[in-house]
Amino acid sequence: MKNSPIYVETRIDCPMDELWAHTQQPELHQQWDLRFSEIQYLPRATETEPQQFLYATRIGFGLGVAGKGESVGTKEKNGERTSVLKFWSDEWLSLIQTGAGYWKYIPTPTGLRFLTGYDYQTRFGLPGAVVDRLAFRPLIGWATAWSFDCLRLWLEKGIRPAVSLRLALTQWLVRLVLGLSWIYQGVVPKLLFPDTGELRILQGAGFSEAAAHRVATAVGVGEILFGLLFWLLPRRQLRLLYWLNTVGLLVLGTGALVSQPAVFVAPFNPVTLNLTMMTLAAVGLLTLTDELPSASRCLRRPPQ
Repeated sequence: MKNSPIYVETRIDCPMDELWAHTQQPELHQQWDLRFSEIQYLPRATETEPQQFLYATRIGFGLGVAGKGESVGTKEKNGERTSVLKFWSDEWLSLIQTGAGYWKYIPTPTGLRFLTGYDYQTRFGLPGAVVDRLAFRPLIGWATAWSFDCLRLWLEKGIRPAVSLRLALTQWLVRLVLGLSWIYQGVVPKLLFPDTGELRILQGAGFSEAAAHRVATAVGVGEILFGLLFWLLPRRQLRLLYWLNTVGLLVLGTGALVSQPAVFVAPFNPVTLNLTMMTLAAVGLLTLTDELPSASRCLRRPPQ
């Protein structure tokens, strides 16, 4: 099962030495690269020996994966620099067994082309190869591209990676919770258990029992589809979605108030639910900027 090597390229408008330092010094590199939680150079007996290093990645729940790498060599020609390395891990939890790659720094009139290409061999035989193709390789490729854009924002605009990561996590959390909330409201009270209150609200608005069932089903499907948009739409369309979230909640809340006012004094009533979801949308709007890292800004295939 042959996979294509991972390739990521971006352009960064900064001096060569500054980019070199932020990618070659462990204390700077580990700040912007999602793939590593810690990078540590090992002592060398002489300057001519290859530089070896340890790396670690936290994967949550107290677990982590560690490995070892070696800078095979650095070349400079016509103003371009290339850094070549290999890496490996002996830990059973690591899907990556061995690998190798390069970083290239190419000056252009519009900034530095900064690119990487790397590939690796997996362990666990065929199951490991399947997991790599379906999940791990796309994820680590995305993490590389996101990290490259995070580095670009740091060097060009002075936005530190810790700030970029907090803002990005806020966006991801808002999108996750709003999507889950809309999908839950569509599936549970509209499709699975409409007798718990949804039908009474619709009948209070003048619908017959049969019509109320049909409307509840249609609204439930619509809410599910709307919730999925929070997970599927690209970032540039999220601003409109956050506003639609707020307007939709106001319309639904007003309809419930007119048709069934008693629900507004019940526990976990529409006031608390809608206000919470509208506040989440406001947080999403306040943290949605063009200066958030995005993997989509990077090239993922070598130019022809």
